Amino acid sequence: MSEPLLDVRNVTLRYKTRERLVTATHQVSFQVHAGDRFILLGPSGCGKSTLLKAVGGYLKPAAGQIRLHGSPIAAPGPDRMMVFQEFDQLLPWKTVRENVVFALEASGRLKGRAADEKARHYIDKVGLTRFADSHPHTLSGGMKQRVAIARGMAMEPDILLMDEPFAALDALTRQQMQDELLRLWEDTRFTVLFVTHSISEA
Repeated sequence: MSEPLLDVRNVTLRYKTRERLVTATHQVSFQVHAGDRFILLGPSGCGKSTLLKAVGGYLKPAAGQIRLHGSPIAAPGPDRMMVFQEFDQLLPWKTVRENVVFALEASGRLKGRAADEKARHYIDKVGLTRFADSHPHTLSGGMKQRVAIARGMAMEPDILLMDEPFAALDALTRQQMQDELLRLWEDTRFTVLFVTHSISEA
């Protein structure tokens, strides 16, 4: 067995509310290998999203360790891209293409023409070539999520973190997006850590 890409070992996560200290996870361990579709499945409020944020580098574990390529995760980075369930992940004043290009340029991954070509490639992958010059307010919820996925994949991260990305969609669009994601995975075999409370979706 090869070394894991992501190694979550005995991770306990806590956060403070006004009233008390909440333990979101307690000594959670798992490993994700390159090319895996790894699902964090559980009821709402069990700590899945908190754990995903810790993998993203936004939260520091109270105990345990999270390692990527054998190195501890200390902060967010372009090697881990997150796709959230909210539709307002896009910059409203930028077009679909500009939203994807912005992520590439802001991270320092690519600039200019190279960033534009990469953006167009992944916009095509999610089936939105005709809408590359459209602004987010003209898109449906499912289309906005496809842009968010294209932006995440264009960064070509080591692992794509998805936090119930289809939860706010209607049932038909959700099924379509699930199928789209599987098609994209079959095409490029990227590594994904996916949070859901839906057994059927998992």
